[in-house]
Amino acid sequence: MAELRWNPYLRTWVIIASHRQARPDRERDYCPFCPGSGKVPDDFDVYAYPNDFPALMLEPPEPDIEGDDIIPVKPAFGKCEVTLYSPKHDVTLPSLPLDHIEKLVYHWEERYREIGKIQGIEYVFIFENRGEAVGVTMLHPHGQIYGYSWIPLKIKTELDSAREYKERTGRCLFCDLVKREKKTGERIIFNQGGFTAFVPPFGDYPYEVHLFSERHTGSIAELDAAEKRGLSLALKCITGAYDSLFDIPFPYMMCMHQVPTDGKYYPYYHYHIEFYPPMRSRELLKYNASSETGAWAAANTTRPEDKAAELREMVEKYIASVGLKDI
Repeated sequence: MAELRWNPYLRTWVIIASHRQARPDRERDYCPFCPGSGKVPDDFDVYAYPNDFPALMLEPPEPDIEGDDIIPVKPAFGKCEVTLYSPKHDVTLPSLPLDHIEKLVYHWEERYREIGKIQGIEYVFIFENRGEAVGVTMLHPHGQIYGYSWIPLKIKTELDSAREYKERTGRCLFCDLVKREKKTGERIIFNQGGFTAFVPPFGDYPYEVHLFSERHTGSIAELDAAEKRGLSLALKCITGAYDSLFDIPFPYMMCMHQVPTDGKYYPYYHYHIEFYPPMRSRELLKYNASSETGAWAAANTTRPEDKAAELREMVEKYIASVGLKDI
């Protein structure tokens, strides 16, 4: 069963995908993403793997129920694929060589372009869920890409805010935010290669990080070669710092925000990546409870400036430890 149902409260589509209950849960003795499984090539660097349990499909089944004026229903049209970061089962994103991460960045660009060309795909969402704390079911290093037939609500809200700010000031909301953060400096954790990362002063999570291209670009497809290299370095350093923080494989959600692929013009939007890590200490998770979930009123029980200082120190130590200081 897979279909889209309209949420009239929030005016957005919800994916109903009950068949995903049957997806595997950490198969210890067999990995379909490893060479030799019969499901992937014997030799690859980065690979686009068709999701075995897609929530969205290019040829979706007809909905199980009939919609009406209050709750319209339509087929779950779209695309879901898995991005395999490496043929090696036990590597992590920060442990990959910088050149290999750069191949991943180019792969993301290619998939953003190609999926975005599909008629009816309005938004291409590139993301990674890492760790059991965020529900990962396969251990092999991987991310995912969803092609939606609508612009998801959070992205739409950001677009609306950016458009309103541009109309009011004539400037980019995100460019101004980056300039503001660089001016104070207390929440900056990384600033190299055309990218700046900081702990947002309004973040939901204690160790939340937002990573921005310093040049005003709308998508990964607009980055030049030097910026793609800079993005690779930023990803390696941020995720490496996360793992160094508590000396554990640090769970996170990594979400790439870029312009829709609906054919419209969004000059006021700005390419960036948002990291949402659920840990608030080595032993404790930050849960989204009633205020966050029921009212969308986030409550961060830590001081962003303190967490930025922790992460900045970890980034500096990580860069020195892996010999990236002079890049």
